[in-house]
Amino acid sequence: MTRRLSRLLLTLALVTTASIYWPGLYGGWLFDDYPNIVDNHGVQPASGDISSLIGAALSSPASDFKRPLASLSFAANFLASGLDPFWMKQTNLVIHLLNGVLAYLLALAVFRATAKEPNEKTIGLLAVLVATSWLLLPINVTSVLYVVQRMESMANLFVMLGLLGYVAGRRRMLAGDSNWRWLSLTAASITLPTAIGALAKETAVMLPLYALLTEYMLFGFLRQDKHDKDWRIVTLFVVVLALPMALGLAWLIPSLTRPEAWATRDFNMGTRLLTEARVVTDYINWTLLPLPHSLSFYYDDYPISNGLFSPWSTAASLCTLIALATVALWLHKRRPAAALGIALFLGCHLLTGTILPLELVYEHRNYFASFGLMLALVSLLFDRSTQQSAMAHRASVALMTALLLWWTGLTATTAFAWGEPLRLALMLAERAPHSPRAQYELGRTYIIYSKNDPSSPYTQLAYAPLERAAALPKSSILPQQALIFMNSRMSLPLKEAWWESMDVKLRAQRPGVQDESSLAALVQCAEHGQCKLPPDRMQTTFEAAMSHTNPSPRLLSTYAEYAWNVVDDQSLGVELQTRAADGAPHEPAYLVTLIHMLLARGEHEEAQNRLEQLERLNVGGHLDSQIDTLHRQIDSDTSPGQSSP
Repeated sequence: MTRRLSRLLLTLALVTTASIYWPGLYGGWLFDDYPNIVDNHGVQPASGDISSLIGAALSSPASDFKRPLASLSFAANFLASGLDPFWMKQTNLVIHLLNGVLAYLLALAVFRATAKEPNEKTIGLLAVLVATSWLLLPINVTSVLYVVQRMESMANLFVMLGLLGYVAGRRRMLAGDSNWRWLSLTAASITLPTAIGALAKETAVMLPLYALLTEYMLFGFLRQDKHDKDWRIVTLFVVVLALPMALGLAWLIPSLTRPEAWATRDFNMGTRLLTEARVVTDYINWTLLPLPHSLSFYYDDYPISNGLFSPWSTAASLCTLIALATVALWLHKRRPAAALGIALFLGCHLLTGTILPLELVYEHRNYFASFGLMLALVSLLFDRSTQQSAMAHRASVALMTALLLWWTGLTATTAFAWGEPLRLALMLAERAPHSPRAQYELGRTYIIYSKNDPSSPYTQLAYAPLERAAALPKSSILPQQALIFMNSRMSLPLKEAWWESMDVKLRAQRPGVQDESSLAALVQCAEHGQCKLPPDRMQTTFEAAMSHTNPSPRLLSTYAEYAWNVVDDQSLGVELQTRAADGAPHEPAYLVTLIHMLLARGEHEEAQNRLEQLERLNVGGHLDSQIDTLHRQIDSDTSPGQSSP
């Protein structure tokens, strides 16, 4: 009866979560969905043959590690239902619900491991409360409705599976089953899920750390007799965590000390560490007590900390995080489940909230961390290991009920906004009035709704947010590009100020991903004859972007495309594309384009050399069709009686 009640309540929580999220499934694509899915033809295979799937797996531009498992899931969605965001989001929702079930099972295992006098009914209800709270948290909306963040939710599916297996194995070992079968389960639970999860996103590599924190807080590295250390467990963590971490840091830190690692950021390692103290503290507020304007999705206007007291909240946040870590250590003997929850939250942010030159803030980085907070909150409010008065218990119930109602309402209103692109853009622009990205996205949405009709009311509405975005600090050239793009396609005048502002920004700081995407969009528009862009202005803009040392392969290739296809400067096109291919020797797309250029110019020997280089990248035959086409073209061009182009 007890298990049936818990399962019934969990089912109710899952149905409620699905119902709340359902309106949001009807929305469109957003932000990083475009480079990773919409504009990434690799995850849009024509068939499900092996070479196409391998190509899909290796197509992600999001990471050098390619995140093949997530990319394959996008390709599977495409093969099943085409490029329809509804089904992509529905898949994300299913993954979130599966994670909710795992959150329940993991919380159940933790409470069973920490209860001095286990009461299955109480433990089951507490586990359901943890899972329900986590499923309905507003901060997790982006991990579900933002399609590309399937990478995060899928990675954490394996993280939770791994932790669940680890806790189960250790409980059996301490209960007397100390044979190698359960030790093997603990070892397999923190190695195999880590390896598989990392194929979806690198954040899964944190699983061994989470297992270490779980071991320390719950099991103390003890043997069955609970008096001596189990050196097999200690050795396991040395092998799967300490050594890989040491090797990883030895490989990573030298690259992070080079100035070019931070060239596209307006912060360095020191200021990032200071700022992240405030960010992680804000994550706690945004998880537990989010206000309607707290979760704005775009945080490109987040102020950087330039010192301990600049702003003053930096020092306060550092003190808060130190206090939390201290409290976790103090609690780990008294209330181990609460201590573990705090430790998991803090540990989750050691990867994305420390020395890596990533963007400062993203809500989806709390997907697993928020589980830790829910575990801590429920444990502190309802832990029966200490005597709790009836009044205190009623207060705890009232507080938890109020929080659940608040989270549910805010998640429901946010998910509803996600269900329609313009509604979402208006909400996010209102929540983040000083965010260049939020204002740009509103203007871009107006452009889409205008359908390139100068007389549409949406056309006039687009100017204000785009002009506002262009003028905001930290803005990329996206707003200027959108203004130029819109007016050119509608045969409206192009303001010289838009070009000048774009050039100033490109010269002031090394172009980032958004800047490169903006230039690529203008090139494609001009290449397809949809935009009449002055060649001299485009040339000046590219020169501004190229004024920094070691321009990126993507920028070089974009400029090469413009030189070759728009202004018919083939020599410049080949030169730039050669630099792009040499700058990214493991990226086949640059080589394929270069070979086509060389063949068009009759440079068959160099084309053959580059084709051999391309063949070395043909892992699993995913480039077979392109290589065969190039071979036929070379053979045709060099056959007797055939004239070279």
